[in-house]
Amino acid sequence: MKFRPEKLKIKDQRMKPFIDPDEIWEYIKTAKASKERVREVIAKSLDKNRLTLEETAVLINARDKELVEEIKQGARKLKEKVYGQRIVLFAPLYVGNFCINNCAYCGFKSSNTQITRVTLEKEDLKAQVKALEDTGQKRLILVYGEHPIYDANFISDTVRTVYSVKSGPGEIRRVNINAAPMDIDGFRTIKDAKIGTYQIFQETYHEPTYAKVHLGGVKKNYEWRLTALDRAQEAGIDDVGIGALFGLYDWRFEVLGLVRHTNHFEAVYNVGPHTISFPRIQYASQLNIDKSHLVSDIDFTKLVAILRLAVPYTGLILTAREPSSIRDEILQFGVSQIDGGTNIEMGGYAKRKNNENQNIDLEQFQINDNRSLNEIMEELIGHGYIPSFCTACYRLGRTGEHFMEFSVPGFIKRYCQPNALMTMVEYLEDYAPPPTKEKGYRLLQEKLNEMENDGFKEKLVEKLEQLKQGKRDLYF
Repeated sequence: MKFRPEKLKIKDQRMKPFIDPDEIWEYIKTAKASKERVREVIAKSLDKNRLTLEETAVLINARDKELVEEIKQGARKLKEKVYGQRIVLFAPLYVGNFCINNCAYCGFKSSNTQITRVTLEKEDLKAQVKALEDTGQKRLILVYGEHPIYDANFISDTVRTVYSVKSGPGEIRRVNINAAPMDIDGFRTIKDAKIGTYQIFQETYHEPTYAKVHLGGVKKNYEWRLTALDRAQEAGIDDVGIGALFGLYDWRFEVLGLVRHTNHFEAVYNVGPHTISFPRIQYASQLNIDKSHLVSDIDFTKLVAILRLAVPYTGLILTAREPSSIRDEILQFGVSQIDGGTNIEMGGYAKRKNNENQNIDLEQFQINDNRSLNEIMEELIGHGYIPSFCTACYRLGRTGEHFMEFSVPGFIKRYCQPNALMTMVEYLEDYAPPPTKEKGYRLLQEKLNEMENDGFKEKLVEKLEQLKQGKRDLYF
């Protein structure tokens, strides 16, 4: 069966379901992964063109070790073309873990009576933010259980509270959201709080599996969740993040589901997702799933490289679910954002600051990279990456369709690398211990030496000197 591109025009309607499982499986079954075809697809991506479902399926079906390595090498090259060597850093902050859903893979499930339910009071939230700022964090993603108490007004209030906290030179400049789907009015209310990205993961794009692992609560409604970020777009939130939880169903189907979701946004709203996430199943309290679809390290590294090639302009997020060894490897294949110094226990950042014991019964799932923010900063710098806390695009209006104008041709590297260097210098001046500071300034000089001697470089050097003299929050 051949699927014509024009068929998408029929399926892609505003706030209407768009996943056709027969279409996805047909591509997986029929895409031919000859050496010539795989190399054609990689070459198209390296010209910064998004891949079709069929082309993505070609890469998925490549099993020859030499071809898989070429896919990874292509992802490395593409990342350098589009993003340079920067890696954006953020931290998740859990605000509340009450939940009415009963998801088989989640420690917050409503049937889990072993977990302690907590919602951070305003002063507790401020203490968490202060603890994060005192380590150098500038970007947060606030995470909420799916419960009526965490409505649009509650989320908006917490966002404003986070932005209000200032600790020494510290401040949070961007607050992203991971929360329940809203109606359009709810999304409008949250947008007014000046959020960054609104992130909703479909978990699995395979509807029968979705029904199997979502046993109760509003999350059981597959279509309401699938169309959630359409409603966000309708409400004016043009900066959205999608994701799938790998290990619930066949990883090949989920990769094409993510690409199909990207297609839908472009067809209907003329803008792709700002980020794609690809967490793998990890241990959680009372985890109860069919483990036949768990993703091996070999397939996981391959699928990340494929996603990088499939959507060249979209940020890829790799979280502390993965151990440091896997994170260090996958960073090479196109990841542009990671969390650092992560603690997902309710109230955990303040506890860590005060050297209090952690409690796994307050966590949604197990994390496997417990390094501090500075340890990750030093590791990134040591490998030639530029750690970035930049938030310039969001405050200058470079989001949504306007962001696409910059990112698709590859102009992001022009803006992002200088801005990343400036946020790195802020960290070196305000938070870094001497060994990290020394390594960071050595990297800064290397990057400056690589830049062309033009007027733009001169402006950057001027701003860097201003930062050393105490000015903050400078960007292009």
